[in-house]
Amino acid sequence: MATQVANYWKYYKLNLLAGKTFKMLLMNSSFVFSRSTHKLYADVSANELTTANGYTAGGLTLSGIAVSQDDTNNRGKMAWSNASWTASGVGIVASFAIIIDTTDNVIAGCIDFGGSKTALAGSPFVVASPMITES
Repeated sequence: MATQVANYWKYYKLNLLAGKTFKMLLMNSSFVFSRSTHKLYADVSANELTTANGYTAGGLTLSGIAVSQDDTNNRGKMAWSNASWTASGVGIVASFAIIIDTTDNVIAGCIDFGGSKTALAGSPFVVASPMITES
């Protein structure tokens, strides 16, 4: 017997979260994300970038939230406007970004940059169109 979740249910559940506050945290190169054990900010905080070079520990509040239903790929999506920091000093270097629901202190997802991403002083460090999906 097969069980399938309706696409609208995924969309509906994500819409319930849309009123919460989400932040993006930048993580250092030694970070390795675990879907099963990284649940709360305390689980990843040791690898967050420190306040320096244009980044402030605790992350950047995400804005422009949009929830949609993707019937082609059978999932719900939650997306935000670009997240951006202006690098200073020696610049910003990060390998991952964590999206966290700060209302409940719960990790929503992780973005893997596929290696170190760098912004030199005076340049923006941009994470374009951050998104999580409910599959």
